[in-house]
Amino acid sequence: MNKSILTTAAAVLLLASCNSTKKATVNDLASQNPIVSTVDLTQVTDDKVPVTINPGRFTVEKVTYRLPRVVQGTYSVSDFGKYVDAFKAFDYEGNELTVNKVDTNTWEISNAKKLDKVTYLVNDTFDVEVSGGIGGDTPFSPAGTNIESTNYVLNLHGFIGYFDSLKNSQYKLDVVSPANFKRTSALQVVGTKTNDDGSVLTSSYFAPRYFDITDNPMFYGELDVEEFQVGDIKIVLSVYSPNKKHSAEKIKAVMEKMMQAQKAYLGSVNSTARYDIYLYLSDGTEKAPKGFGALEHHTSTVVVLPEAMPDQALAKSMIDVVSHEFFHIVTPLSVHSEDVHYFDYNQPTFSKHLWMYEGITEYFATLFQVNQGLVSEDEFYQKVMGKIKTASGMNDSMSFTEMSENVLDEPYASQYYNVYQKGALIGMCIDILMREESNGNRGVLSLMKELSLKYGKNKPFEDDKLIEEITAMTYPSVGEFLNTHVVGGTPIDYNKFFAKAGLALEESKVKTNYIQNNGSIIVKGDKESKTIRFTDAVKNNSFWAENGAQPNDAIKEVDGVVLTMENANQVFTQMFMWQPGKEVEVKLDRNGEEVVIKTTLTQSYTSGKSLKKSASATEQQNELRNAWLKG
Repeated sequence: MNKSILTTAAAVLLLASCNSTKKATVNDLASQNPIVSTVDLTQVTDDKVPVTINPGRFTVEKVTYRLPRVVQGTYSVSDFGKYVDAFKAFDYEGNELTVNKVDTNTWEISNAKKLDKVTYLVNDTFDVEVSGGIGGDTPFSPAGTNIESTNYVLNLHGFIGYFDSLKNSQYKLDVVSPANFKRTSALQVVGTKTNDDGSVLTSSYFAPRYFDITDNPMFYGELDVEEFQVGDIKIVLSVYSPNKKHSAEKIKAVMEKMMQAQKAYLGSVNSTARYDIYLYLSDGTEKAPKGFGALEHHTSTVVVLPEAMPDQALAKSMIDVVSHEFFHIVTPLSVHSEDVHYFDYNQPTFSKHLWMYEGITEYFATLFQVNQGLVSEDEFYQKVMGKIKTASGMNDSMSFTEMSENVLDEPYASQYYNVYQKGALIGMCIDILMREESNGNRGVLSLMKELSLKYGKNKPFEDDKLIEEITAMTYPSVGEFLNTHVVGGTPIDYNKFFAKAGLALEESKVKTNYIQNNGSIIVKGDKESKTIRFTDAVKNNSFWAENGAQPNDAIKEVDGVVLTMENANQVFTQMFMWQPGKEVEVKLDRNGEEVVIKTTLTQSYTSGKSLKKSASATEQQNELRNAWLKG
């Protein structure tokens, strides 16, 4: 995920997942026994985990083994082969076979008819993350891996690879660990066994195909685990808090209330029998993960957030992040294209419809909170305005379908974050249009339900035909909107849609935080001096203006921590979470003179536009708004 450190400090990243399948050819294997894979957590040396892959007997002379270059939902290159050392292939007599490393993620094995197994060592990605955990050449943290004595984050795409033509083969995965470790995974357990003295436990899991390996992360180690029921869904919450600052029990209370509301909002939408939430809380040390957010899987999500978060801030972040990920059970789980269904981990193609996978999902995660009474209407409008503000700073004339299809390449890659901003606003506009056309009876949720019934998790749609199909299922106005503003690059006039719902924009004083003005960052990096300075926008942030901060002041130190380009992500994340009443001390450099601001935080405000009910709204407009927000 290519994101600036300041944007990341201000907003967590939300990601989705897809799936992959490819039929094996009959000539590759004499039998279709499961590929036996072993990950041994008891034999870690130099922070490397040994992995063994036994594929069964091949009937061809040469085979190719790969670790994923790209994993579902990240929309960026991860190159998990970079973290593999000592790759070896052995025949049935224990002799090494010739192996040719073709590229970062690919090994070609000769004399494959004699191949018994391959072995290699895996390094984790958390230890080598660049500052911010994004950009650079390391995977986004929730897609990464962790190997330490107290915790193992087993995003299995970082440990287990695939033979090119055998992604549809079954896998038996053995994870060997100390017997006292807690372990959580949604993969089916087919057996366990302990060694003679009971100190080592081997858990055996079954995966129908390689996709299920990549789609089912695991946590092992010193975990805090809670379970609860949401309707017919079993929710398993696994928390790793290095310093025991946060407990699964406390977080469970927040998650249970939220997910009960989500289930009520979704109603009859098809769901899953189990959903796992894996929360890793980063303690901010050198080898801790630095990219905060989540990676979606079909029936689980891996979340990485700062351990230093106060309870209230952590609860809010978990609501925003996990609600988004859970809504992915609608799309792409039940509604997805062929690019998603037949995902290629080495050279993927991408669907044109990130506006739906990510945008509609983010819209649901925002709308359901007002629909179910978790936030007020004014709070909902504030979130909408924040998305409009953020989207306005991106390329508003870029075709969304063109961006989606080319998301790994520039100039499109840097616009990916807009799927959570303008993508959600696209969902809002479709919702309002459908409410208007149907006298309030249909909306974007009912559209997704209809698409789910038509397709489902095992039947992909044709990418190029989706908009035509949605138009036929809804109204000509919806098709016109999609072709004009999603396929085409015409910016959206949001006022037109707000007016339909009896809303209008008014200039007002707007609550903000201490590194933004209503969504706009008020600091910027100076590459020449390697400092981070306030911009002119600091004058319109009431807290800083009242305490004497000026444009171009360099921020030297925050609460005793010297600010550098390397630790800016962590520091600004902490500042983003500041709440009124906290005592702070900030040291600034103003043309060589030190300026100290030592005070108690007050609520900061800026000027901006707020969305309010229009005094001239008609009864029909009010009814549409009620159907939109509460229908």
